[in-house]
Amino acid sequence: MDKIITCFSKCPDASVRLICFPWAGGGSIHYARWAKALNSSIEVYSVRLPGREGRAKEAFCQNMQEIIDEVIGVILPQLKEKPFALFGHSFGAMTCFAFAEHVKKVYSLEPIHMFLSGASAPYSEARLQAPKRSHLSDQEFLFWVISIGGTPPEILANDELTKLFLPALKADLCVADNYRCSRPSTPFLSCPVSCFDGKEDAPHDLQAWKNMTSGDFTVQMLPGSHFYLKEAANEKYILDYITKHLETAEMDYL
Repeated sequence: MDKIITCFSKCPDASVRLICFPWAGGGSIHYARWAKALNSSIEVYSVRLPGREGRAKEAFCQNMQEIIDEVIGVILPQLKEKPFALFGHSFGAMTCFAFAEHVKKVYSLEPIHMFLSGASAPYSEARLQAPKRSHLSDQEFLFWVISIGGTPPEILANDELTKLFLPALKADLCVADNYRCSRPSTPFLSCPVSCFDGKEDAPHDLQAWKNMTSGDFTVQMLPGSHFYLKEAANEKYILDYITKHLETAEMDYL
């Protein structure tokens, strides 16, 4: 499991697990560090996809189902063991949806909370009409990456680092560009769904996420652009929000 899941602080007595899926091209370290900011009742599992970090020599996933199958293949026992919640930003939000839909349909399991950030629902018109980025030339792709921010300038200024970073990003966006799912005709979840987004980011259809749950649905808009969640004040707000709602959910679950 350690190859696919990064867990900096193992908490066997935790009452809930927070499973975090990376943004396109992202690794597992950013979310794994959240364990230090959350209390010990929440154990953080951060997903590491192939083609990055300790899996740099592995081939990228070709489609969404490959990602879901790989992750479920190592954490299914943990999903059955205790309550879990999901967090994902951008491509990670899309992966959260695919994961939640699959575990509900196949195993009748569902999270106690979904935290989704920086993305339209994958079945929304806004998402379906969005430009496909994975088909851009390397130069056009790099310009787009610079425009959305979030990538350390030292990487973009170094040709060798850029060559290492861009293939993972492009591979994940190829998965996103080709992922299709149906708008739920009826909600398949009953848990709360909380959406976050940057006020200065390109507009996303956050309201469409409501279609997947009969539970509470909220939207929080925070200052910043696409990678608003990397800013310290925003990250603290999100972590405080997650802590508050998971602690409440734990009491409801018990």
